[in-house]
Amino acid sequence: MVLQRNEINEKYTWDLSTIYPTDQAWEEALKDLTEQLETVAQYEGHLLDSADSLLEITEFSLEMERQMEKLYVYAHMKNDQDTREAKYQEYYAKAMALYSQLDQAFSFYEPEFMDISEKQYADFLEVQPKLQVYQHYFDKLLQGKEHVLSQREEELLAGAGEIFGSASETFAILDNADIVFPFVKDEDGNEVQLSHGVYMRLMESKNREVRRGAYQALYATYEQFQHTYAKTLQTNVKVQNYRAKVRNYKSARHAALAANFVPESVYDNLVAAVRKHLPLLHRYLELRSKILGISDLKMYDVYTPLSSVEYSFTYQEALKKAEDALAVLGEDYLSRVKRAFSERWIDVYENQGKRSGAYSGGSYDTNAFMLLNWQDNLDNLFTLVHETGHSMHSSYTRESQPYVYGDYSIFLAEIASTTNENILTEKLLEEVEDDATRFTILNNFLDGFRGTVFRQTQFAEFEHAIHQADQNGEVLTSDFLNKLYADLNQEYYGLSKEDNPEIQYEWARIPHFYYNYYVYQYSTGFAAASALAEKIVHGSQEDRDRYIDYLKAGKSDYPLNVMRKAGVDMEKEDYLNDAFAVFERRLNEFEALVEKLGLA
Repeated sequence: MVLQRNEINEKYTWDLSTIYPTDQAWEEALKDLTEQLETVAQYEGHLLDSADSLLEITEFSLEMERQMEKLYVYAHMKNDQDTREAKYQEYYAKAMALYSQLDQAFSFYEPEFMDISEKQYADFLEVQPKLQVYQHYFDKLLQGKEHVLSQREEELLAGAGEIFGSASETFAILDNADIVFPFVKDEDGNEVQLSHGVYMRLMESKNREVRRGAYQALYATYEQFQHTYAKTLQTNVKVQNYRAKVRNYKSARHAALAANFVPESVYDNLVAAVRKHLPLLHRYLELRSKILGISDLKMYDVYTPLSSVEYSFTYQEALKKAEDALAVLGEDYLSRVKRAFSERWIDVYENQGKRSGAYSGGSYDTNAFMLLNWQDNLDNLFTLVHETGHSMHSSYTRESQPYVYGDYSIFLAEIASTTNENILTEKLLEEVEDDATRFTILNNFLDGFRGTVFRQTQFAEFEHAIHQADQNGEVLTSDFLNKLYADLNQEYYGLSKEDNPEIQYEWARIPHFYYNYYVYQYSTGFAAASALAEKIVHGSQEDRDRYIDYLKAGKSDYPLNVMRKAGVDMEKEDYLNDAFAVFERRLNEFEALVEKLGLA
């Protein structure tokens, strides 16, 4: 049975009092920022009066944003730890509303800044040296000049921010708080209530009937609510397409990638490379079928570990294993990891109403917190090092950069996390002594690659297709979404949609479809990470130093430049082909082990 929040030992919960000591302190900070917002109007129309006014207003807007992020993070995480609590639903709603007001208050900034001439820009930088730290920030703004609207239009868009986010919020409440899953039988024959966390555990069961029961029960629930989920997703897609259109972008994808200064060719190269290598995935699934002794492999057979070795970890054992693996990145990196593990940066276990999945969060002025829903298995060890990668990226960036550059683009985010996963795989393969355990680790790597590179690219194709469909006037009904998803799934996995009818509803349970072209970056990130991990584990100290420099860079340079300095050119296909070469090499070794161990 999933515990209530108050039944979990405090040491396994994150310590949000390091952000605000009490809820009252948060409420006072909210009140204070709301009052400060009322003073913003005096700056309107004066941004370019002088170099000093540009400096003053820029620094004031960034300071307000910095305070806002801290407020938001507290409310967001309080809400996530139990999405049923009305108090924190209200906090989160208030934070979102204030974010919208803040955007609206400073909506004059970009339109006014775009009026700066080249001469005026150069003169300002010369007469006020303190502006020079913001030069990259200003340069990036100027690159988007054709997409900035009039002040009145910017105000209207900013004012609608809260409304634009409502589809995503509705999905989150429905999927985490309101939806009730049925009871199913576990491996011991006990009746257990499905939840997002329990479902994933049951999908890894060795008992096919347990997997089938959990799978069918979960998707029967999503089938029941498919029309509501279709409406929330359609609304979210319309929001992204509308925003892109009014800002003069060709498409929502163009707008989303332009925010990170990433050309659309990077996205298209990914899809092309993955589609070219789908035979590798089909080969792996055929091998999986043979090992399981199943002639009719189904989608609910895709997640169960193929090994009979019980390679599980308690949470405490996982912390130690993570530290051992990440020590290769040096003493400073490891000391930061130990702080995260010992100072309650992590919310560990699932509880009733807790947001599903895992993430790393926080803001410039907080710890780089992590949310987990821990289960004692190898996958969760990888989740731990993945989220730790994000948190260490945040720790280095925030410490090394001023606030204006103290974050990193989404495009870079998944590289730090998946580099850690690849380092862990290298470490586990290096220390293993017996074939059976090696088989387990290789199985985990192949499943992880399948889930990150192949699966997330499938998601990316689906996401782009639904945005294009809406842009072309298609209505995103549940029937349309079901067919599109089922067809794609069949192409990727080579398993017929007729034999796997429930999978057509999977789109309904994927929160990342509300993240605006986020998912492709899991795939590009994992591929880049495989190259970096190879350099970190088998390369020189210089390779490791360049990697730490990447973690420190934040937004001080364009994302593709940051990666080139780290040793990976993501505008070329080489890094993708290299990643698939690693997959194929390990698949070959896995096939040889299967034969040696007589498993198929």
